[in-house]
Amino acid sequence: MTKLKLHNAMWPGLVGKGDEEGQEPPISLERMLELTAAAEVDGQKFDGIDYFLFLPHTDPDASDDELKAIADLIASKDLKVGSLVAPVWPGTVGDSAMGDDAQQAKFLDAVTKACRIAKIFNEHGVRDYGVIRIDSAEHGVEAWRANPQANTKRIADTFRKAAEIAGEHGERLAAEGEICWAGMHSWRDMLNLLEEVGMPQTLGFQADLAHTYLFLMGYNAPEHALLNADYSEEAFYAAYQQMTDQLRPWTIDFHVAQNDGEVHGAGSHDKTGKHCPADDPNGKLDIVRCSQYWLKDSADRGIQHICWDGCMFPNTVLETPETWNTILKSMIDVRDSMQA
Repeated sequence: MTKLKLHNAMWPGLVGKGDEEGQEPPISLERMLELTAAAEVDGQKFDGIDYFLFLPHTDPDASDDELKAIADLIASKDLKVGSLVAPVWPGTVGDSAMGDDAQQAKFLDAVTKACRIAKIFNEHGVRDYGVIRIDSAEHGVEAWRANPQANTKRIADTFRKAAEIAGEHGERLAAEGEICWAGMHSWRDMLNLLEEVGMPQTLGFQADLAHTYLFLMGYNAPEHALLNADYSEEAFYAAYQQMTDQLRPWTIDFHVAQNDGEVHGAGSHDKTGKHCPADDPNGKLDIVRCSQYWLKDSADRGIQHICWDGCMFPNTVLETPETWNTILKSMIDVRDSMQA
């Protein structure tokens, strides 16, 4: 088995950040790259980054030359680009995948723009693996609950059209299961959506350790909870295997993360599984062991890299070099466990 490449995400410098009252300012792409490139554990460094395709890091309508300059910058840090995050949300390029035809058209436009950028990065040589990440771009689950079956079918229709666009560009889409996204807010609803789309070669699942922990607890879907709050270790891993056995065959992108059992939101981002530092003493997850459930047979699904996600960390944490060394150590441990 080829060693999994180790990536850091760039969006922790953006998601939940802003210039409104109570918000911390975004951290520039240049600074995020510096922090990533500086991390090192026993001679091992990050191999690359996963990249958010929106301002202030990237104008999704940037010219070819501007995008090539970004690729040059990333490559100058001896980093590759892996998965890309399409700007599918209202307020970026896109809009709700559950919405009307005009909203759907915006969503599909965001995927088209992401595929264009992917092609430029691929031709440059800075990117030769990874997927394009999407979600339903419908904040919260209340509107979805008004008619779950019809709303899931509408999201699936949008996703199928998006997958057709991706396929025409030689790309795959990964839908990120997360409790804040309608129709993707529980393991069962996520599976229903993937099966409704029915395009496993082009559209799969992006699993995040922090978010999928909340799937177990049924945070936004108590009827799909697999664990009680006072669970034992034995019960945890039985439930974890039940969830991963269902979703792993669809999983084509993977985020290493930690969660303390809480939810967190910042700025315009709804409350979702709280990302914690890799060594958080309140972390609920054995990161290495949990990752193994998702990464079993990962090469068969085309997974060539894994990515750390520390979305909505405070800037003081992000700006601390030791944060990234600790994260990198966890990533190395996950990778090496898959080689054993």
